[in-house]
This record gives sequence, structure tokens and C-alpha cells, in this order.
Amino acid sequence: MLVTILGRAAGRHLYALAHNRDPRPVVVGRRRRSIGSQCALGRSRKTPEAVDAVLVSLVDRVTRRMRIAGRVGRTVVLRLRFGDFSRATRSHTLPQPIAHTQTILLTARWLLAGAMPGDRTSRPDARGRRSRQSRGRQRLQLVLPLDRFSGSALDVALDEVRRRFGSTAVTRAVLLGREQGFTVPLLPD
Repeated sequence: MLVTILGRAAGRHLYALAHNRDPRPVVVGRRRRSIGSQCALGRSRKTPEAVDAVLVSLVDRVTRRMRIAGRVGRTVVLRLRFGDFSRATRSHTLPQPIAHTQTILLTARWLLAGAMPGDRTSRPDARGRRSRQSRGRQRLQLVLPLDRFSGSALDVALDEVRRRFGSTAVTRAVLLGREQGFTVPLLPD
């Protein structure tokens, strides 16, 4: 039946997988190339402030994981799904690889503004954010801190507080009083 629906190759392959037969080797020790996070917003309409709060939470979670893993990234990707099931994906490549929360947040907000429909009546019901082309810190090209977003002292301090006292010890003011939802257990990055 699968062969008649999907064709000879795909039908046989899906049948084999359904019966726990997969000849492909398991590859271990390979690092993921991207670190991301996503959140479903539900069907009710969200205010722009609520959507921005979710974006702040996602960016904060991703950049914290990047710093813990010792990774940096250049490409910020924002994926949206709207109530009518249409989708929008936007990305932007930064000049140098970073894991700086404020810079990535500003980029994500800029991408969100460009991805929203012109009529502004459709609101996203799900969103995801990730940083691609992550690299180990040993490849990071250092730059002179000539703008106010170059420093990472705040990120380092927040990471240390969260490491010592738990991930809920400190949060951003925009997230106070908002339900963060469930945190899914993650595999190591």
C-alpha cells in the first residue's frame, strides 16, 4: 500500500523504518551547527508587547546556551507561523560571530518588524529563533569595543549568577510577571 501511495523507493524505505530496520550508521560526537529555541503563542491574539516579551525570552535563552557551550554565531534566523498557517522566515548575517544578547535581540526585533504582514492584523502564533554557523570560541575574531553593544560583561555576569543560583535567579524586567511556559530538557550543545 505504501508503494502505491509514495512510490517504490519511498514506500519501501518508510515500511522498513516502521519495522525498525534502518541500515544507516549512527553518527556520534558530531556537534550541532545551530542552537535555537521556539515557542507556541497559542491561538489568541497577542499584543505587540507580548510578542516582544516572547522574543526577548527566546533570545535570552539561546544566547545563554551559546555562551555556556562556548559557541558564537553570525546568522540570526527568525521563523514565524501565523494563524492562517502561512509562514515567514527571515535571516540576517552579522559582520562578526557573537553571542552577545543585546546585539542578537536588536537583530531579531528588526527581522520581526520586516516579517510582519503589511495589514498588521495577522499575528504570529508560533515563533522560533536560532543562531546558525556557530563556532567554538577559539575562532572568534576579536574587535575593538567601539560601540555600546560590543561588551559582554553583562552577559558574563548574568550567566555566572544563573550558574550559581539557578536559571530563575535573575531575569529581564520585560519578563517579570509573565508565564515562561515549560522548559524542554535539552541535549548537550
